[in-house]
Amino acid sequence: MKTLWVIGLVAANLAGVVASNIGIRLSAWAPDWRGLLGWQAVGHLSGFLAVLAFTVLLRFVPLNVGHGLTAGLGFVLVQVVAARLVFHEPATPAQWLGVATVAVGIALIASGIKSS
Repeated sequence: MKTLWVIGLVAANLAGVVASNIGIRLSAWAPDWRGLLGWQAVGHLSGFLAVLAFTVLLRFVPLNVGHGLTAGLGFVLVQVVAARLVFHEPATPAQWLGVATVAVGIALIASGIKSS
């Protein structure tokens, strides 16, 4: 049961992180102040929900594991989902190597999770 909670909370955190970055990016492109404020609200509310999920996650995993998983996976997902898939921003081979390196680091951090 703990494993399901951890997976669900990590997923909720990551969804909030990606949505937050998308909202903030869209606010930068807004043609007027209403669009700017609207997308800022979406971005910040999504970020707040991500922080709430992270807070609950810390009931189940140590800080070093929780932060490593969410920060690392957040970086990877923002790079792949938000930047590349949503906004079609290019990435260089060196940047993809960086994403792969972070993914390896996440796997090493995740190996520190003890199941119960």
